[in-house]
Amino acid sequence: MEQWSPLVRRLTAPNGSKMTGPGTNTYLLGRDEYTVLDPGPLDDSHLQAILAAGEGKIRRIVATHTHKDHSPLTRELAALTGAEVFGCVMDEPDHFQDTTFSVARNISHGQLLTTDEFTLEAIHTPGHVGNHFCYLLREEGLLFSGDHIMDGSTVVIIPPSGDMKDYLQSLELLRDYPLTGIAPGHGNLIPEPMKVVDMLYRHRLMREQKTLSGMRKVGEASLLEILPVVYDDVDPAVLTYARYSLWAHLLKLQRDGRATCTQTHGEFDQARWRLHG
Repeated sequence: MEQWSPLVRRLTAPNGSKMTGPGTNTYLLGRDEYTVLDPGPLDDSHLQAILAAGEGKIRRIVATHTHKDHSPLTRELAALTGAEVFGCVMDEPDHFQDTTFSVARNISHGQLLTTDEFTLEAIHTPGHVGNHFCYLLREEGLLFSGDHIMDGSTVVIIPPSGDMKDYLQSLELLRDYPLTGIAPGHGNLIPEPMKVVDMLYRHRLMREQKTLSGMRKVGEASLLEILPVVYDDVDPAVLTYARYSLWAHLLKLQRDGRATCTQTHGEFDQARWRLHG
């Protein structure tokens, strides 16, 4: 466990992988009583670590979103501690979602979670997934970014619940907040928030331009045929995941009136696409 500030401690779940980095970050906020942010995946050792760090003083549980590496421990942790749960449940969950997560009422954009020690502001940041929220610790200007922003890598956008256009708009939204740092769902503290926000925004636009160039090169083609052209600069081992983000780019181009899906038979990555004009 690491003490990041007087109000923030971090535990890392033992679920490290190519997609989760060193593992999912779970944050304990507070001193006299605790709010647990992103309890993490189902793992008994991580559950016991959270309970030990919480010292019987866990009062709230907050989830940035309900992917299976972020929220599944919520139900058991709430049952053991009696903590109140905050987050957002998707109307139509897909197979990536934690369907055990539940709240009395979905959190809303701008809602404040106020304790005697601090205030968390909920910021709706769809893109990675539609029910994603970041949380701003107002006293420190620290943004808990979940999977909206990760340390050292870009996040996968998985349609239909993920949306590239929404993701870009959510990045822009963060420019309106007085951020001093970003506490990501995976990786270490990010000390220059706006520099990273701008970098991620430019990177996504660069990948969009590369998608357009790739489509001009290959002509009408399936997503799987376009994929190695657009993502020729990444580890081939991650192409399985990159195809989701490419799908998100193609859907954005379709919404922008710049591309058309000409055949939708089979899986999404077998659909065929062409540029307009």
